[in-house]
Amino acid sequence: MLLLEQIKNIVGPKGWTADPAELEAHVTEWRGVVHGSTPLLVSPGSTREISLVVRACADAGVAIVPQGGNTGMCAGAVPDESGTQIVLSLARMNKIRNVDAANFSMEVEAGCILQNVQNAAAEVNRYFALSLGAEGSCQIGGNLSTNAGGINVVRYGTARAQVLGLEAVLADGTVVSSLRSLRKDTAGYDLKQLFIGSEGTLGIITAAVLKLYPAPGTISTALVAIETSGHAVRLLAHLRGELADAIEAFELVSDFVFGMVTGHIPELSVPFEHPYPWYVLLDVAVGGSSDRLDIALSKAADAGLVLDAVIAKNSAEAARLWRMRHSIAEAERSVGNALKHDVSLPISRLEEFLVRGDILLGELSPEAKLIAFGHVGDGNLHYNVALPDGSKNGEAVSSAIYDLVDELGGSFSAEHGVGRTKRHYLSKYRGDGEIELMRILKKALDPNNILNPGKVI
Repeated sequence: MLLLEQIKNIVGPKGWTADPAELEAHVTEWRGVVHGSTPLLVSPGSTREISLVVRACADAGVAIVPQGGNTGMCAGAVPDESGTQIVLSLARMNKIRNVDAANFSMEVEAGCILQNVQNAAAEVNRYFALSLGAEGSCQIGGNLSTNAGGINVVRYGTARAQVLGLEAVLADGTVVSSLRSLRKDTAGYDLKQLFIGSEGTLGIITAAVLKLYPAPGTISTALVAIETSGHAVRLLAHLRGELADAIEAFELVSDFVFGMVTGHIPELSVPFEHPYPWYVLLDVAVGGSSDRLDIALSKAADAGLVLDAVIAKNSAEAARLWRMRHSIAEAERSVGNALKHDVSLPISRLEEFLVRGDILLGELSPEAKLIAFGHVGDGNLHYNVALPDGSKNGEAVSSAIYDLVDELGGSFSAEHGVGRTKRHYLSKYRGDGEIELMRILKKALDPNNILNPGKVI
């Protein structure tokens, strides 16, 4: 095929592979749920090479699937089964171009591993706030293209809030660069926001200028036992009153979920003498002493919001607690391919959702296992459901859950995006005007539908 030879010439011998064994990981969603096919994986080494590859594909009318670390949950970065779509990996675009400590910013290429971005900031006593379980393998371009959330949204916001400037390649190969490190810039439309959260359907993110923060100093980590999910909402309000914006993370996890983790990873354990129904894992920037958190939790206990609590004595204990939280996705695979429901709700309605959700599951699938955890500090719950083997009512369960979420003013996609697997829900839960505007944007920027077709819209 002439196009494939043209692409190979653009990127050179290090920039492509057609080896089926090497392609397998790039055509399969990491959970193994969705499989696709591609004739070629191309890994350009520069924005110019990406531009030339995209232009060649556009001229040939061949679709491109941009791919970062392929750690997404909605099959947004894998090709379809046709075997005609080119997978474009950003993995070789992994340079940290500049760190400006005085400006609290850094410029990075899209293929940078998130953890490497965090480390580069820490080397100059700065802090990059985005943090999630896959940070050792996910790439910053993928994080931005899905508007990733993670554990620190409660204080710093989503990936969108961490971007000062952006560079992207459009569907015809045009490079749009707004790599400015400014916090105030009202000169025209804020074009970078078009590409953040668009999952590679409007343009391919190639580089970004990221916002840095002062190093948060001493972080105190605590695991708090509570009686009900509603107590988590009230505890968050209490701690915000006591600690203001010092709360870095606030995670809700059920006893069943931690039991699943400790069963899968025996060296981990919940540090209490007996189990409690729910737990909150939290990080607080305490400035040098855990006394503030200790006092705040004691007041919460006096108010009946806390049953028990353990504050990590050192970084090793804190890392052990967070390993339990970050191991949930891995442990979840041991119970099969659970239905993933990445939902967000107003914080004030989380308890109502969980109570009504329990009733709903009991009616629809009494033998289902509920795997509930999430970032309660920002209203995001992972309400995952493992159905009995052979169950055929997965779509009915998901639709009922999303209907409840919608009724309570929430969203069916909090941080995982839409991708391929949730596309039909977008048209159901978004208004006609919103959908039409999305189609207009897609048609304007990608008239021949070559960028990640079949995803989002």
